[in-house]
Amino acid sequence: MLLAPLDIGTVLRDRYKIVERVGQGGMGAVYRAEDLRLEGRQCAVKEVIPEPGASPAALAQAQEQFRREASTLARLDHPNLPKVSDFFSENGRDYLVMDFVPGRDLKQLMDEARRHGRFLDEEQVLTWADQLCQALIYLHGQDPPILHRDIKPANVKLTPAGTIKLVDFGLVKVMAPDDARTITVLQGRGTVQYTPLEQYGGDIGHTDARSDIYSLGATLYHLLTNYPPADAKQRFLQPDSLPAPRTLNPRLSPQTEKAILWAMAMHPDDRPASVAEFREALLGGIREREAVAEIVVPAVGQWRAALNANRVWVAVAVGLLVLALITTLLAPPLSAPAAGSTMTPAPSALTVTP
Repeated sequence: MLLAPLDIGTVLRDRYKIVERVGQGGMGAVYRAEDLRLEGRQCAVKEVIPEPGASPAALAQAQEQFRREASTLARLDHPNLPKVSDFFSENGRDYLVMDFVPGRDLKQLMDEARRHGRFLDEEQVLTWADQLCQALIYLHGQDPPILHRDIKPANVKLTPAGTIKLVDFGLVKVMAPDDARTITVLQGRGTVQYTPLEQYGGDIGHTDARSDIYSLGATLYHLLTNYPPADAKQRFLQPDSLPAPRTLNPRLSPQTEKAILWAMAMHPDDRPASVAEFREALLGGIREREAVAEIVVPAVGQWRAALNANRVWVAVAVGLLVLALITTLLAPPLSAPAAGSTMTPAPSALTVTP
């Protein structure tokens, strides 16, 4: 039996008043809520509905696991991640309370560009990708590492201030400290176009940081081509089903295409070993050009400022240079000696006549 979504106006834990439902899925929903204790604060409430038909023991285990892993999320603090501020269970459902992130998600921006017959600007997308990489490097660097497992354009929001936020922790997993496998934080499945083949195994699937790298590569593929990539199962059955990004967007740089296809390799061992390695492949050349610009542009600015400060003397020097040039051009040429004549040098005072 499916549980109905919360009604608008419902107050959870005597604190969070539901204002609107902003997302709905098979395992729950996401709501925008008003914090009644902190006037003016808006928050996002992620609802997790237990699996239908689960035994009481399984429900108790899932709820304990939710509490343990939600407390891990609450300790995260990164500018490209929403801050988790609270978690609790009520009426048989689990809730995760996070900062509400204003703005539009990248899927909305991409869809708008496609409707106008254009692509998102590559340089802009790579700026967003840099921020996503920073967020994932932070997540994967936790002890134990945390995987997001549902990276896609709709789960990346652009705030009015221009900051990227990786939202929706509904599929987050924490790496088990004793081996490379993961334990579920919140039940659910990723979106097929962005999900690597190893993640199709669900809770028994062997996933690690390279699974997030695949999803990030697939997200960039979609943003830069306006087409969702073929899902991993289709690619497994039809190896040629994924068009190269530059066949869809010829303006895309070879470096970006190469990095994306590397991230989307079918086998994890064929992908970058870390997000940092992928970031270097994607942005390395750009960062080098930016470093050169940081040196050259200020130097040019300093020369321009010096010229402005001494423009009178510069004008005088230029005037004298022009005058010298004109004088040289107008000066009569030296006369050559007449044909057949000889020039006898004048006797030197040191000449001795015998």
